[in-house]
Amino acid sequence: MKLNIVERSWDLQEKIEERTKYIGRGKYGRVLKMARKPTSEEYTKTLQITGLGIILLGGVGFLIFWLWTTAPGFFSGLFGL
Repeated sequence: MKLNIVERSWDLQEKIEERTKYIGRGKYGRVLKMARKPTSEEYTKTLQITGLGIILLGGVGFLIFWLWTTAPGFFSGLFGL
């Protein structure tokens, strides 16, 4: 006997509610209760620090790439190879 769509959706809804029933009481509950929306100053500072980190990592990556492509020609010219 097949369940109709309404009964299946109610069963699914009950399963979802059962899984999420204890989400605020477990090990993540304290973190969720303390979480808040950051102020605009906090958001700006986080954005600046993150952007600086991305730029620095990109610069280091570019420097490694540049050395990798130019160093063989430089050393072969320097030593006459």
